[in-house]
Amino acid sequence: MVVIDQGTHYGNLLSYKFYMRPTAHRMYGNSAKSKTKHHENVQKLLQILFTNGTCTTWDMAKIRFHDDISITRTKEKEYRRLLIGRSDRGKHSEGILDMGMIVRDGKNPKKKTSDQYRLSLHGILYCLDVLNFSHNDIDNMASNYTSVLPKIFGKWKFLKSIIGDKIFKLQILSKGLLLDNPETGKNQDSPLYELMSFIHIKYRKNYESISEEDLAEQISYWFYTFMLYQRSSSKITTTKTGTQTLQNIFRKDDELQRWYLEFFCEAENYYKKRLRTLKNSKIFS
Repeated sequence: MVVIDQGTHYGNLLSYKFYMRPTAHRMYGNSAKSKTKHHENVQKLLQILFTNGTCTTWDMAKIRFHDDISITRTKEKEYRRLLIGRSDRGKHSEGILDMGMIVRDGKNPKKKTSDQYRLSLHGILYCLDVLNFSHNDIDNMASNYTSVLPKIFGKWKFLKSIIGDKIFKLQILSKGLLLDNPETGKNQDSPLYELMSFIHIKYRKNYESISEEDLAEQISYWFYTFMLYQRSSSKITTTKTGTQTLQNIFRKDDELQRWYLEFFCEAENYYKKRLRTLKNSKIFS
């Protein structure tokens, strides 16, 4: 397998919550409404990649200004500066690549000298957080990024046929809500808190740096574990519990079932080991 130098680095979901998201809000805006000209330019670039998938800077400029070649050339140079940053008087200002919002994705097969770019997983989460995309826009994005998040985007239509609009709950993760708070453990019959906590334990060493494949796995574990979350309200009645929803998915997809079962057993073994550690501590012997 050829490893592509993506030109950027990013961390795990805790890194997204505590570093990437607040930093991106400060640098690129925390909403699609209140923004400077710089915020507008960056958000438009991100929107193009969200909607269209992998592009060169020329592709991005053509998508926005397809009727005027001179404006396209100017915009292409601007997009390149936004991506890689710029150096002025010996000082380098960071670009979106440095932030980890976008990654290089190989070369244009028709023009070998042209780099191609796409959103990173952090970039996708930021877009879901800030840019107010419609469900149809998110559907299109998922089809363009199936290989980046295969267990979610690669199974998007299948999942949507079972859980409907609940599939868009990925936006909750984009807000930095990891659901690892002890309050989520109030329901004693649900392992939601234990599994959510283990997701972060499993990737605790990857705060500063994580491979895209491992980050995709962490996000996928979060997504399927989130299905266990059920809001309790006297006004809300549900015919399916979170457990039943997961079972319904796993009955129809053996690959997902084997993958999540391995994670579940890993979590179970971890907590058994910690329990033995407590019992053998001899603090009160």
